Amino acid sequence: MSPPGSSGSHSEVRTGRGPDPLVDDPLDTAVWRLRSRGCWKDAAELLTPRAADDASAALKRSVVLTERCMYTSTGWDAAEDALRAAEALALTDTERGATACERGYLAYASTLLGVRDRADEARTALGRAAALLSPGSPIRPLLDFRRGLISQHLAHNPTGALAAFQRAHAGAAAHGDTLLRSFTWRHLAAMAEADGDLPDARHGFAESLRIREELGYLVGIAPALAALADVEPDPDEATRLRTEAGRLVRLLGGVPVWLAEQLSSEDTTD
Repeated sequence: MSPPGSSGSHSEVRTGRGPDPLVDDPLDTAVWRLRSRGCWKDAAELLTPRAADDASAALKRSVVLTERCMYTSTGWDAAEDALRAAEALALTDTERGATACERGYLAYASTLLGVRDRADEARTALGRAAALLSPGSPIRPLLDFRRGLISQHLAHNPTGALAAFQRAHAGAAAHGDTLLRSFTWRHLAAMAEADGDLPDARHGFAESLRIREELGYLVGIAPALAALADVEPDPDEATRLRTEAGRLVRLLGGVPVWLAEQLSSEDTTD
């Protein structure tokens, strides 16, 4: 009953490693708290003053609004405007590579969710990001992850996707990007599920859920619960996991929309 892909995990976007209150900018911490609860508009508004002339803040604002698109399937024009603003402020290769990575992801999202076919734009932008970012850039794991998404969901190349997800998984660990690690766990688990390796799938989905709970990434917990339920052999436990996922979706006002639709469909057919 999941959307095409892996228990709906294609509808997610990595949003950062989560703030460290001892070292992070208070603004970043406030933005994280809002977006982790699905308050993307409020998070973007917090970033707006600084984003006017700061390339880093402009990119963060773009990421927030793209994340809203992925979870709600709304706000595409606002995300596009924010990305153009970030591109205009990008001066270094690293900044241009980061915005190209976001350009590729927004185009991928538009294609996958059926808004507009921008598959060629997605591939081109991610290729440009690869050319601009240094091999040791902390953005590389995210780029590998997104190239894996294109291989998996647009090119239907599971071998290429698996290799990209494995690179992203290792890179996220090396750079301490804990939240990205939760996404790579999910996608590696989904590929194990597709191959019939349910123990590995359960392990990966459980790790993803654990990370999201520890980080307080509320908008990502319901999808993790639903994914784990799909590979849970105990029917009572699977029902408990889906019930909890449904409760969180309702708490967030029907977000993610694709999971709300999936759970509603399951309720109808039960």
